[in-house]
Amino acid sequence: MRRAPVVAAHLVLGGLAGLTLLPFVWMVGASFMASGEATTLPLHVLPRAPTLAQYRALLTRLDLGRCFLNSTAIAAAVTLAAVVLDSMAGYALAKLRFAGRDRVFRLLLAALVIPGQVAMLPLFLLLRALGLVDTYAGVIVPGLASVFGIVLVRQYALGIPDAVLDAARVDGAGELRIYRSVGLALCAPVLVTLALFTFMGAWNDFMWPLIVLADRDRYTLPVALASLAGEHVQDVELMTAGAVLTVLPVVVLFLALQRHYVAGVLAGGVKE
Repeated sequence: MRRAPVVAAHLVLGGLAGLTLLPFVWMVGASFMASGEATTLPLHVLPRAPTLAQYRALLTRLDLGRCFLNSTAIAAAVTLAAVVLDSMAGYALAKLRFAGRDRVFRLLLAALVIPGQVAMLPLFLLLRALGLVDTYAGVIVPGLASVFGIVLVRQYALGIPDAVLDAARVDGAGELRIYRSVGLALCAPVLVTLALFTFMGAWNDFMWPLIVLADRDRYTLPVALASLAGEHVQDVELMTAGAVLTVLPVVVLFLALQRHYVAGVLAGGVKE
């Protein structure tokens, strides 16, 4: 009798999970349908005669392969830089003693409540003055560090025992070496979480690349798909194929790093 509520809860949760996944399953199925099949009645999830025609159209006629490479390069560059810079700043705020450290952290917390859209206009004007508009650097530079990433690493690094760091200092290690050899190793779970968050954010970012980029050859996937919607809004199968190409990399990345991601989130709670 005790197992009945547990089984019922699992059934309900499984049903809700199935409903959540249904649109994704339909999207994948529709991407393999022939043109016009996704809108025929009655609607069906799986294609009657699977075809790769929509993907071939995206990768050749619409040159979405180049946009895929653009998104990959930009997201990878932003992720690498953000992990390095955010980890350095977060570790310093957690473990190094310097004047004004707490004030800096409080300012960062206050900045978290400011919407990113507020800074887009002054940031664009600054990049235009630097000659970075319509360049890959113009997309990458604003994402090199984030307040969220710094706070996330700082909260996790508070859990590093001071005795470990003091022992390294006694052995003659400098602060940079302690950060590199001890801090990064002990912060590995939260750094994986930060990398996943950053990559997903950079990969899915639409507004900023749309503002900065004008050359179609530099478009990222979300921007290219938005322009594609204006030209092929009735071609549901083509649009779902583009959506699959956009979603699939982040889904695979999340599944591959899920264990580290969960560990980083659970261990990175607020500590004081």
